Amino acid sequence: MRVLQFEIPGQGRRVGVVEEERVRDLTALNGSIDRVFAAFEAAVDAGLTFETFLEELLGSGDAPSLCYEELLAGRADSGTPFLHPPLDHADPHYVLVSGTGLTHTGGMKSRNQMHTQAESETASRTEEPQTDSAKMFAMGLADGKPTDGQRGAMPEWFYKGNGTTLRGSGETVDLPAFALDGGEEPELVGCYIIDRDAVPRRLGFALGVEWSDHETEQINYLYLAPSKLRTCAVGPELITDCEFSEVNLDCMVQRRGETIYESGPLKSGEEFMCHSLQNCEDHHFKYPQHRVPGDVHLHFFGTSKLSYSTRDWKYQAGDVVTVSAEGLSAALTVVVADAATEAGQPVRVSSA
Repeated sequence: MRVLQFEIPGQGRRVGVVEEERVRDLTALNGSIDRVFAAFEAAVDAGLTFETFLEELLGSGDAPSLCYEELLAGRADSGTPFLHPPLDHADPHYVLVSGTGLTHTGGMKSRNQMHTQAESETASRTEEPQTDSAKMFAMGLADGKPTDGQRGAMPEWFYKGNGTTLRGSGETVDLPAFALDGGEEPELVGCYIIDRDAVPRRLGFALGVEWSDHETEQINYLYLAPSKLRTCAVGPELITDCEFSEVNLDCMVQRRGETIYESGPLKSGEEFMCHSLQNCEDHHFKYPQHRVPGDVHLHFFGTSKLSYSTRDWKYQAGDVVTVSAEGLSAALTVVVADAATEAGQPVRVSSA
């Protein structure tokens, strides 16, 4: 099932289900279901799975529909219906956005290139890995897919922010004044809600643009944490029945209507990762502070290729980044924008 959140100006937030070229408005059938979070809680109260609850709601009446193409083109300032990220919370402080890196072979190569000045062309696979990135990737290869009931090697983990950092399809990702560059990372995103018993519940997956500053990271790998504190985008759809084993992604960057970067096929999913989904989830949710009832988690699972390692240009305001996955979801599109210029000045803290 392909679920999304949108808004009709003057009518408020809605939950919809994509059916071919139309979007069925579930909120028109039950006004209390104005967010995916509300649908999840209603499903728990009814003793149903999230998907079963939506299916029964969809079958309870003749829901009005919208043209999906027009909804994808809508913007918040246009006066027409527009999209939100497919999972969020009314209070953004209940949302945790995070990610796991060094999970894909290609992604490791890109990161390793950033973290070393030179790599021997003749180094054998049996030699000691040269960088911390390569060492961590090797740990994943050795023990990132443990058997059931076992805990495997711990993957890299990073924090991106709360719900204020989250953007939907058609919105903007920021180039802060203090940033050295922007950097796209096309990924799959796990969408979770912690239930009332503190159990993480996976609703499904979505496409994501994990936006970072790889030039800052390249200075020193210890700058990875601050390089990740950027806006990011998820959407447009929450796919409840996504097969995580193999997903084909593609990423394109356009500037003033011309294509300046095409990734080519990007293989994602467990078949192309050194960590299993179960292992990534275990290491994220093993921390009690990540199992707070009522919290929403959006977790990026890594990519197999970055443009940064091969391009000779930097991102500019107006650049358009599109991540697509044919047969899975409509494409996720974001526009790069300059953030507030005052962020380039030192922040002065006032006494209380």
